[in-house]
Amino acid sequence: MNSKIIYHVSFPKLKIFLEISPIAVNFKNISIYWYGIIIATGFLLGYLYVNKRSNEFGVPSSELSDFIVTSSVTGIIFARIYYVLFYPGNFYKEHPQKIFMISEGGIAIYGAIIGGMFAIWVMSKIKKKQFLSVLDLMAPGLAIGQAVGRWGNFVNQEAFGTITSLPWGMSSENTSFFTVHPCFLYESLGCIFIFFILHFCSHSLIKKPGNLFLIYTALYGLLRSFIEPLRTDSLVIPNTQIKISQALAILLFLTSTVFLIASVPKQKKISS
Repeated sequence: MNSKIIYHVSFPKLKIFLEISPIAVNFKNISIYWYGIIIATGFLLGYLYVNKRSNEFGVPSSELSDFIVTSSVTGIIFARIYYVLFYPGNFYKEHPQKIFMISEGGIAIYGAIIGGMFAIWVMSKIKKKQFLSVLDLMAPGLAIGQAVGRWGNFVNQEAFGTITSLPWGMSSENTSFFTVHPCFLYESLGCIFIFFILHFCSHSLIKKPGNLFLIYTALYGLLRSFIEPLRTDSLVIPNTQIKISQALAILLFLTSTVFLIASVPKQKKISS
């Protein structure tokens, strides 16, 4: 990307017309991208929420930064590796220098979750904290970060869907000016909804460690399983037409739901 790129984004039926550049600041040879700013904003908001509630989950605020930093760094690395491994074709083999250009977009949330969970598991061992409780703590913050972070796809004009006639259809140069599903918006709104469910459940319903995180993975899996079929830029399993994120979403929803049901206490039968 460069400073000359301007996207003419419109929501025609809503009479909304915008000009968007993916670069927020361009000073001499230094460019700061909106994608990075938005991701950082989502991270900050998620951190503020998690920090406020960390003591409730057995993690003192003084130790929270160790979990946040390690899981974030590892999550970003795994998110990029996941994206590069499953990106169709030989683009990254032919342009290996592009592997490190995350500012241009191209990270996968499932890779981030895998990497983040691994880091939290390691840190839980080191800090002698309950792994599942730390996952529960992180789940609402993750939903916040995703809800905000998806707007990075908007400024980069990526992660959109197939052609639609719905009132909120979006068009731009990257959609060849066809009106398409704004999938970034669907996921952002869905993650906001998931956050509120997690916030409510964490205060009133969920007591068993790990269940709050299972609710997150179940709901996000369900959300993504509906959104992924609409997208036109999905990563696929090599040598197949199977969308890897859709397959994982369905698997996550089913397995998380099974574990949640299994965790419900069985009522004891009263003998007569």
